[in-house]
Amino acid sequence: MLTRRLMRKGKRQRFYARNAHKTTLHRVPGRLMQSFLASPANSYYANRIHPALTSFADECCGMLARLIAYVGTLALLAIVGVHLWDRLPDIADPGPAAQAGWSAASRSHPAFAISQIDSPDKTETYEVLRHPAGGRKDVLRWGPAGVWPLAELEIYRFGAEMGQSDPVTAELAARMGVQSPSDLEAAGVIDSKFGHVTLLRPADGARSCLGFFRRIDEPGLQISGWSCQSETVPARRAAISCMLNRLVLLTAANDPKLVELFAPAELRRSACTSATSAVSADWVTAAQNPLLRGRL
Repeated sequence: MLTRRLMRKGKRQRFYARNAHKTTLHRVPGRLMQSFLASPANSYYANRIHPALTSFADECCGMLARLIAYVGTLALLAIVGVHLWDRLPDIADPGPAAQAGWSAASRSHPAFAISQIDSPDKTETYEVLRHPAGGRKDVLRWGPAGVWPLAELEIYRFGAEMGQSDPVTAELAARMGVQSPSDLEAAGVIDSKFGHVTLLRPADGARSCLGFFRRIDEPGLQISGWSCQSETVPARRAAISCMLNRLVLLTAANDPKLVELFAPAELRRSACTSATSAVSADWVTAAQNPLLRGRL
């Protein structure tokens, strides 16, 4: 009887020895669970960032960088669109753009002058304007400092921008302070060393000024301006004629056609005369505008 018990006990011991890992799980579950929970503290990543967290941070940084690039691209497109929208009126209307192309050339030397100035109380100013397409304007003004000039003379040498410029009447009206070119009317012509010069005046007679212009095809030149000097129309006509006869060329800037224009003109130059003798008896060059001519 005792022998059978010992044999059964020995069999149980051998059974548990072969299945120790299974039986230990059922006998001491608390210790195994505690050991499992405590194992991360002794793992390799205890003092480092887990790879999963590092990958997540990289994804966030990448997404933020792509978002910034996307927003920056939209902002750049918006800026370009606003810039093109602001330039749309200039593209549609080349007139203002052509006017904006003129700039002061402070380093350019004067090319013209008025000789024998007999008005010491009047200040003369000289301005040179240049256009990127090659045009040049020499502008002379006379009058007391700080007030509206009494007279102006502009010598415009054409460039490639000539086809985009405003008509001479519109430009002259703006320079004279007249609101619209239609407010100017013909005032006859005068003779000068450059030939006949067309005269214009304000139709309402608000200002006692006379405008003038003369276009010369060769060498591509336009002489224009206005004068408010003197009290009567004949005197103003004489003042303009005297101004043009005293216009001399200082430098041609390697332009032989300009020299060919002024050299013969000097031979036709006449002395400045009084207002009464400056008025021609011809009805075309009369001081008053003929009734049949009307407005321009």
